[in-house]
Amino acid sequence: MNLDLKSRINNNLERNFQEVENGLSAQEALEEASRCLYCYDAPCIEACPTGIDIPSFIKKIASGNLKGSARTIMMENPVGASCSRVCPTEELCEGSCVLNHSTKPIMIGNLQRYATDWAIKNEQALFKAGQKNGKSVAIIGGGPAGLSAARELALLGYKVTIFEAEKEAGGLNTYGIVSFRLPQSVSFWEVEQVQSLDVEIRTNTRVGVDIQPKDLVDNYDAVVLAIGMATVPYLGIEGEEVEGVLDAIDFVKATKSNPLSDQYIGKRVAVIGAGNTAIDAATCSVRLGAESVSIVYRRTAEEMTAYPFEFEFAKQEGVEFRWLTAPKRILLDEKENIKSLECVKMDLGEASEDGRRRPVVVDRSEFLLDVDIVIRAIGQSRYINLIKQFGLNHKDGVVTIDQETFQTSNESVFACGDVIFGKGQGEAMVVSAAQQGKLVAYQIHKKTSELASETV
Repeated sequence: MNLDLKSRINNNLERNFQEVENGLSAQEALEEASRCLYCYDAPCIEACPTGIDIPSFIKKIASGNLKGSARTIMMENPVGASCSRVCPTEELCEGSCVLNHSTKPIMIGNLQRYATDWAIKNEQALFKAGQKNGKSVAIIGGGPAGLSAARELALLGYKVTIFEAEKEAGGLNTYGIVSFRLPQSVSFWEVEQVQSLDVEIRTNTRVGVDIQPKDLVDNYDAVVLAIGMATVPYLGIEGEEVEGVLDAIDFVKATKSNPLSDQYIGKRVAVIGAGNTAIDAATCSVRLGAESVSIVYRRTAEEMTAYPFEFEFAKQEGVEFRWLTAPKRILLDEKENIKSLECVKMDLGEASEDGRRRPVVVDRSEFLLDVDIVIRAIGQSRYINLIKQFGLNHKDGVVTIDQETFQTSNESVFACGDVIFGKGQGEAMVVSAAQQGKLVAYQIHKKTSELASETV
């Protein structure tokens, strides 16, 4: 491939990974803000997991107070800029807007993005650290939950240190959501907002390897476990341990961390799973130049866990969906390259504990799907070894907590975010993780305040 052609291809790939939706113009934002009824008992606030005062931030946009608007948003949701892009607003705030009954709901997510984008562009520092109270907290994980806990604790006067295994903080928002939905610059700004409150972030630091859990428990007044989830598990089928079978999380991360690769141009891709990460992997593949992309899912569209707007976007991108289909084995050619994916048709049987009907294999229904690349997107495993090092009670890697205090079986260790999602606990949304981080901060403050009063 000559250098000129390669340059044109790389330029096209870069354009493909620019944000797909433009933000509102100043005039559009003003007109949309003027539609809001500023309800006294606004149902949109109740529908927001972080409780953002939505009428208030919209009214500030209408009056031209954009810094005040951004501050109102970020006060309740420390990752509010990211959430303006990735929240399922049609199910949350916009879904509860009273105007659904007459015209159309206020574009709350777009207005939230407008205000926070203004703050990013104008390099606004929205908060100041509280007066130090002499207490310290270690937070393991710098994703949405960890950042939220850190921000709130810093406002309350705590000395906060975040221990982050990756090169950059931000977690899912930095590495796990595709650039054309959430640019890294947005996540980096949210991290900077936390750092500006004298929060120390130690990146490239893996707890359990570079520093031991016992040292944190012994040397800090409280520890917050906000480690999220780990890698995508294997499919458990023949032939999957070959080059060309990828982890969806690592695949998306590579598009946000490394130069975009032209190695996927003209490839045939199968993505196994139908959650939001599967959608991201599929749409990434399309934008990297894949010839065809299929999502293979053992249930139907009704059972898929991806957000509706993600599903619609994937269809618009040309992703094919193969419902009631499960992978059986991966077939290789004489050079050990992937040649095809043998699949089997499924049917839905009785409902399982989560309410979804169990898929069962249809006899003699095997067929071949010609593919070059297979991407695993069937959920994520857990950091069980680290949880065990802390000696915490858990259910298959889902840390057990007191639902009110967020305390684990070790009263000095609190947990929030995806590490407590599953087994009937939590909700796997960025906005929910942010709210849990705030609540953990309040519980730590309550506990330390009570201990201080007992010693007086």
